[in-house]
Amino acid sequence: MSGWQVSGYTPVRQLGAGASGRVELAVHDATGTPVAIKYLAGGIGDDPSFRTAFRDEARLLAEIDDPHVSRLYEYVESPGGAAIVMELVNGVSLRQMLRAHGPTTPESALCVLKGSLAGLGAAHARGVVHRDYKPENVLVTAEGASKLADFGIALPVGAGSGVSVTGTPRYMAPEQWTGAPASPACDIYAATATFYECLTGRPPYDGRDLLTLRRQHAQAPVPTEAAPEPVHDLLRHGMAKQPAGRPQPAQVFLAELAEVAAGAYGPQWEERGLRELARRAALLAAFFPFPDGVGGATSLASTALG
Repeated sequence: MSGWQVSGYTPVRQLGAGASGRVELAVHDATGTPVAIKYLAGGIGDDPSFRTAFRDEARLLAEIDDPHVSRLYEYVESPGGAAIVMELVNGVSLRQMLRAHGPTTPESALCVLKGSLAGLGAAHARGVVHRDYKPENVLVTAEGASKLADFGIALPVGAGSGVSVTGTPRYMAPEQWTGAPASPACDIYAATATFYECLTGRPPYDGRDLLTLRRQHAQAPVPTEAAPEPVHDLLRHGMAKQPAGRPQPAQVFLAELAEVAAGAYGPQWEERGLRELARRAALLAAFFPFPDGVGGATSLASTALG
């Protein structure tokens, strides 16, 4: 699969690589639109069960048009492998930002959570669950806005350790550890866990192995001490141990967030938060796909399977 390229696009350069595949910057030949193409790793793209499930989900993802979700333009299959053609987001991942600059301000953390909940809400309304929400899959633009990427792609982890789960353990809801199907409530949990990391600079639980992490997510109290007092209830609600205890749908949590944010940080909290996120993103502009500020378009093509 390493030599296969999606037809109709001219590759420019590799943007990154990870366990689920590699991402390349490319240009759509017919329109000149820059895009990001994720070539799925063999363990994912070559799995017939994944292809069947994701093929159906890709059609739903292609219909999501929300400013907080990185658009899926095409899902392409061939004997050479599978790839996802996505909107190119000119920015950096939340992970890069936290690694470079540490915890955010409370207002900025609230902006990230608000954007994530809005994007998740749009996806959930279409019947799509992210399954692997984490800082690596939140992209922050030069304007400070956040977008969700990599819907529907999650790797099994822990094979051979006695625990085999799908997702990223530090952000997984208790029920996800039991093998329960991922649900909107799982996404709410992961988004809140990431909110905690924005506020404090570290994930909510620090177990050094899968069994310890599983026990912490299932039994340990929701950590709040290191976070500002006004957001403690948001953390407790979003990371409730039982799915039914988490605010759902996402719009319900959004309303709670707006009330807490305005009450604690004033009516201009979002403006200040976005401005600070934009400032931090600007410090990492050298890592943008287009450091000069040029970005991708918002529409391109329909889902293609072949």
